[in-house]
Amino acid sequence: MYNNIVIRREIPADFKSVEHLTMRAFWNIHGPGCSEHLLVRKIRESQDYLQNISRVAELNGKVVGAIYYTKAKVVEGNAEHSVITFGPLAVEPTLQNSGIGRALLEETINLAKEAGYSGIVITGEPEYYPKRGFVTCDKFGITDAEGKNFDALMCFPLNMELFNSVHGKFIESPVFKDCENIEEIQKLEAEFPKYRKVKIKDGFLMILEKRFGVIESVNEDVFSVKFWELSIPAKLSKDFNNDSVRPKVGDDVLFIWKQDGKSEITSVCKNMLRE
Repeated sequence: MYNNIVIRREIPADFKSVEHLTMRAFWNIHGPGCSEHLLVRKIRESQDYLQNISRVAELNGKVVGAIYYTKAKVVEGNAEHSVITFGPLAVEPTLQNSGIGRALLEETINLAKEAGYSGIVITGEPEYYPKRGFVTCDKFGITDAEGKNFDALMCFPLNMELFNSVHGKFIESPVFKDCENIEEIQKLEAEFPKYRKVKIKDGFLMILEKRFGVIESVNEDVFSVKFWELSIPAKLSKDFNNDSVRPKVGDDVLFIWKQDGKSEITSVCKNMLRE
């Protein structure tokens, strides 16, 4: 973890760079391209934006992460319980797994407690957030807007006395649906560098597990994988399908990025948008 991360409020001078890093952080994760950078822009304009607890992370004078909080509610019949949610939580992809996201979470959770909010409800990565103290919403009788529960629907009580009375259906701010307009997304994309869009057979790429890269060189059993601006050495995973074609220069691959230098290629994949 970096020791010189500065967590602070976002200022207007950060807006464009934060949208760019958010675009990079979510690019091709849930499907071709992404819309999270548009969501960031719309959240800033929303009446539900909680600027008092939203923060950016700065490293060596550059913004490398951001977290945005908005008002939300849990509805049970005629009763409405105020809660908060966050998203996106974005970290520059070449700096992920280095403690930036954790620093943003810890700082803003403390700010939310001090501000007197009852609890946080999110839809997030179930392999990550439980490590930060989040639990599944079924433990508190909270469902999504359709009345369903799943592992990604999680919560973090900030005031247990208040949050114990929160039950019902979780309703996000309407701003989350306002960012699905294709024309708006394309217009915003034009403001930033052009990146390749990818759709793979396995579905979306997992944020924590697998990343999408391109083989740029091969030296015996060591492959150099291009991931954004990085060149990451990797070997074939023990789970790699030996019946498939051995990766060659130019191939798209899924790989597990390990900071200890033991990154592993799990499969060769095809960009279905090329077909």
